[in-house]
Amino acid sequence: MLRPNQSQTNFFSVLYDRIPEDHLLKRIASAVDFSFINELVADSYCASFGRPAKEPELMAKLCILERLYNLSDVKVIEEANCNLAYLWFLGLNPDDPLPDPSLLAKFRTQRLKDISLDEILSEIVRQCVEKGIIKGTTLAVDATHTEANCKRQIPERIMKHLAAKVFAALEADHNGQLPVSIDTNIPDYKEIQDHKEAKRTMKEYLEKTVEAAEPLAGNVTKGVVEEVKDVLSDDKFMLQKGLRSLADRDARVGYKSKEDSFFGYKTEYTMTTDERIITAVKVHDGAYVDGTEFHELLEKTEEAGVKVEAVTADKAYFRKDILDELEQKKIESIIPVSSVVYHVNEDLFSYNKDSDEWFCRIGNRTVTKMRKTKKKDGKPYRVFVYTFDKEGCRNCPHREECMGRASGGRRFLIAENTPAYYQESQRQKSPEFLKKYRKRACEEWKNAEMKRFHGLARAIGWGLRSMTFQAKFTAIAVNLKRIANLIRENERRNAESIALISCLFLKIRIFRKLKIAV
Repeated sequence: MLRPNQSQTNFFSVLYDRIPEDHLLKRIASAVDFSFINELVADSYCASFGRPAKEPELMAKLCILERLYNLSDVKVIEEANCNLAYLWFLGLNPDDPLPDPSLLAKFRTQRLKDISLDEILSEIVRQCVEKGIIKGTTLAVDATHTEANCKRQIPERIMKHLAAKVFAALEADHNGQLPVSIDTNIPDYKEIQDHKEAKRTMKEYLEKTVEAAEPLAGNVTKGVVEEVKDVLSDDKFMLQKGLRSLADRDARVGYKSKEDSFFGYKTEYTMTTDERIITAVKVHDGAYVDGTEFHELLEKTEEAGVKVEAVTADKAYFRKDILDELEQKKIESIIPVSSVVYHVNEDLFSYNKDSDEWFCRIGNRTVTKMRKTKKKDGKPYRVFVYTFDKEGCRNCPHREECMGRASGGRRFLIAENTPAYYQESQRQKSPEFLKKYRKRACEEWKNAEMKRFHGLARAIGWGLRSMTFQAKFTAIAVNLKRIANLIRENERRNAESIALISCLFLKIRIFRKLKIAV
């Protein structure tokens, strides 16, 4: 159950007078009221039974401190025990006990649901709008990548681990004894020179192992067998475009450029360009296509009370669904035209603007690009011809329905220019558009800040849920830091204005005295 809010009335609270009024945490507390967190998660607590729980506001503030200062669960408790500013921010007396670090993980997983984090972020943004901290009407959208907290592995190694997992499950179901009918001689894939042959050998062995284990399966083995079947049934797995780690099953391979790939997650977010405050966040695996869930980000931003009159983004967001939604809501689009994005089936193909490559639904990517001139109705027009990797197409399970009997790699023809985008491309050449588009650079600063100072460069846990908590608490932390800086800037400008006015009145008084004297 929840205990009554504690107050800082202890005798030792006089120590808090040593904290400077300009301290970051004091400026944050003066700008944002966190009491709403208790009401937000009250339904997840029992009102009258059980041991008194730690206050949700206190636990949420500890999670914010973690991301604000890039600390672990254990480290934030250690630091708070000897940092007066932390204790003051948490609303505790200097001699009050802090929760055990293990309670932070329980709070995130059992008390805070994904929707609660969105509501915390939205409420902070809403308070900023009400207090006049957020006045801008231009929204920037971008996605940044985060490396997984494990290494990507080849299919052979994963299948070896799965086989060992089946053995362990069988031993658990048979009192520590492995049935004699199970072949435990796992092939040494490292001795096989041909990579394709090694994958085929390991897959055949794993399938035979599962077939032999099914009749002997108990409660533990049944779950492992289903897990193995689920992995092998994914067409992307053998092509190294799906599952790449048993430790982190949600992480996927993505591309930052044509040659540079990463294994992990993508965090997509919207941010006001003037104040640089994040308004909404969504986390996806590394293979996510930028802009797919833009509608949800825009909707959450508007629900937080931010008035959106313009949206700026890079070429990856020049998509028909995004442009149509902005036009419908009468929001100005400040997104450069991407000449190779449309006239394709988005369920089958996706485009990566960083690496200038197309990807099919199985994960195969294009390897060559040529420009050609064709004629239609006697008029010439230019197109781009992308060619997919022939080896990838040859091994693709959907080859027949995609290519028929054609040989080599799939050829993909995209129109370079279309009449539908002509007016837009002309508008984007104007100095006014280019001036507005420069505001998009604020996303790059925010990406660097979150990665370099707040730990978003690498996941601290495993799985999409853990990554979601990390990314959203990071967004909340950088927002609070930015809000504190905006308040200090406003105070400085107000002080300068008062000083200027005082100086002006002083000059007037001096002038009047001199005039009277004369």
